[in-house]
This record gives sequence, C-alpha cells and structure tokens, in this order.
Amino acid sequence: MSDDPVLWNLDARGVATVTLNRPQVNNAYNGAMIQGIHTAMDTLGAEAGLRVVVLKGNGKHFQAGADLTWINGARAGTPEDNLVVSRATATAVDRLNRLPVPVVALVQGGCFGGGTGIVSACDVVIAADNALFSITEVRWGLHASIIFPQLNDAIGVRQVRRYALTGERFGAEEARRIGLVHEVVPLADLAARGEKIVAALLENAPGALAKTKQHILEHAWGGFDAPTLDALIQSHSDQRQTAEAAEGLASFAEKRSARWTPK
Repeated sequence: MSDDPVLWNLDARGVATVTLNRPQVNNAYNGAMIQGIHTAMDTLGAEAGLRVVVLKGNGKHFQAGADLTWINGARAGTPEDNLVVSRATATAVDRLNRLPVPVVALVQGGCFGGGTGIVSACDVVIAADNALFSITEVRWGLHASIIFPQLNDAIGVRQVRRYALTGERFGAEEARRIGLVHEVVPLADLAARGEKIVAALLENAPGALAKTKQHILEHAWGGFDAPTLDALIQSHSDQRQTAEAAEGLASFAEKRSARWTPK
C-alpha cells in the first residue's frame, strides 16, 4: 500500500527498490517502519533472482533518525518492552549490513541519528549535494551503541568519536571526506547516478559478490558475533529509561534546551 511506512518492488533485472515512506515526519523511524524494513528483507530475501537493493527515502529527506515521540512512549514501558524495541532496531540495521547482495543508498536532505547507521550498513552510498548528517542521540540523553559497529566500519573510530560525541551536523562533502558517503552529486542527478552504480553491480557474478561481502565483514567491526550484539542492545535499551533520557526527550518535546546545557 502506498501509505505503508516501507515500500518495495522488484524489477525484471532483480533490482529491488526499498523506500522509507513517512515523509510527513521526514521518514523518522518508529516501530511500524522498523517492522516494515524487516518485512521487506524477509520478502525480498525469498526472491531467488534478487541481485541488488536500492534504498531511498520518500520526500525531501532520507531519514531523520528515531521518531522521538515514539521513543518517549517506548521508554515508559517495562525494561523488557524497551529491550524488544532496541533489538528490533539493531537487528534491522544488522540484517541490512549482512544482506548477501549489494545495497545502494541514495541520500537527500536530512540523514540523522539512526539514518547514519542505515547508510553505514549499505555498500555504496551516493549523496545529493543538499544532504545533511549528524549522529544526534547524545543530545537527547540517548546513545547510538547499536550502530557503532557499522559507523566504525564506514568512517573509522576517530571520526565516530568526534561526531557521536558532539552531535554536530555536517554536510555532504564532509560526509564524503570522512567516508560516510562515496560520491556527492547534484540532487537532480541522484537517481541517474544510482542507476549507473546498479548497472556496474549487475555486471558482476552474484555468488562472487556475496562471498566478497561476507569476507569483508568477517574482518570488520560490523562482523561481530551474537553476544556482542546482545550487549549493545542491552545498553541501548537501558539508556532509554534513564533520567537523562527523560530530560532529553522532554527538552525535544518542549522545544527548549536540556537542563544539562549551560545557559
């Protein structure tokens, strides 16, 4: 359905297009979008002819991170409820990272918080020249532990230490410089450049691509084991129910500075 939070289709070449579809909130993710990503991967993963996935955001922005109104609602639940939320989010990014086919992200406008983890989990990232990025969780009393492995792979620990601690915004050219995106193109050329990348990928052997990706991840931060993922999920879930998170999310809802911010 066109109003579903995640849309997908598969063309005759085996190229799937997955579209994040909550433009009214800048594609901020909530439980329904996370489940939609899982469903898309389940459905597309069952297609024998799948060769490439193209990931897009509908509207002006690619993905604005978590829907903080939804996050604030989730934090009021039990610790077990919060663990379910963190696990669903973490495993969506982890599954995207480990898909046995190449994933190409086309990024326009805002890409914040969890959105940076999503693009870090993709194999090729093309950004429009109007793209804007930030790893914002600490601003709201949260942390981004569940996407640090993918971010460390994409931009290196040194850059993660800066941008995950400051929460500052940076543009497309800086994202290219640090390795978060591969290319920056005019917004009008974004789809066409993505198509050229897809065409190049389709020239390559599917089995060799899958093995190449597997072996790359086995020697990367993103190739971590299940206990490591569990520990990241637990920490992510626990932080959401702290007093810091309560204050940070209240500051967002009330459009004010958090009380830990100097006047």
